[in-house]
Amino acid sequence: MANVNTSVEYRITIGEYSFLLDEKKYFLLDYINNLGSIRAAANELSFSYRTALNYIKKMESSLNVTVIETQKGGSGGGGSAELTEEGLKILRECKKINAIMELHREVNELEAELVDIDYPKGVMKIRMKALDITIPLNNKYKIGDRLLALISYDNIFIMNSPQKSSIRNNFKGKIVELILIDDMIRAKVDVDGVMFYSDITLSASKDLDLILGQEVYIGFKALAIATLKLN
Repeated sequence: MANVNTSVEYRITIGEYSFLLDEKKYFLLDYINNLGSIRAAANELSFSYRTALNYIKKMESSLNVTVIETQKGGSGGGGSAELTEEGLKILRECKKINAIMELHREVNELEAELVDIDYPKGVMKIRMKALDITIPLNNKYKIGDRLLALISYDNIFIMNSPQKSSIRNNFKGKIVELILIDDMIRAKVDVDGVMFYSDITLSASKDLDLILGQEVYIGFKALAIATLKLN
C-alpha cells in the first residue's frame, strides 16, 4: 500500500490548461498504469472506486484531455483501464519531479542578507555572519532583502587544498562532524561559524583522509543555490 504524502503537489500543464495534482492522484495514475484497473488501484490506495472515478473526472475536466481509457469486462470484473498518451505524459512529468525532489531532499538552509548586486556579471552576494556567498542575479531582489539560501548536501564539494576552477564559492573550514549514512559520509564543516553539510562517497572520504578537526576547503557553484525571499 502506498505511503501517500498529501502535502506534495505537482502543477501539470497541457496547452493552456493546468491542474494541481497531489500525490493521491499521482499514485492513482501510477497504480492504474501498473495494474491495468481503476478498482485495483483504488484498493491499493484505500479509497473507493467512486472516489477514484471522481479524481479522474476532475483531472480530465481541468486539463481538457482524456487521461484514462477503459474497457468493460476483464479479470475479476469491473473492466480494464490504461493511461492514454496524455495520461502517460502526466505520469512521466510527476516521476521526473519526484526524482528531482529525492535528489534534493536534504539541503543546507542558510538565512542571509542580500548585500551586493553586480548587474554586468549577472551575480549577487548574500551575507551570513562574516561569510559572503555568490548567487545568480535575480531582478526581483533588492539590497537589504532577507533570503533563505538552499544548497543540497551533494552539491557541496570538499577539497584538501584550494582549487582554481569555475566554482565561485570556495571557503576554508574545519570538519566538526563525520557520520556514516548508508554508503555515504556526511561531513559537517564549520566555515567562520556557518555550518555546511556535504555528502560524499566512502571512497572519496578515504582519498581525502577526512578526520574530525581537519581543515578543508569546500566549494559550490552559484547556480547550485536556490533562494527564497523571507521579507
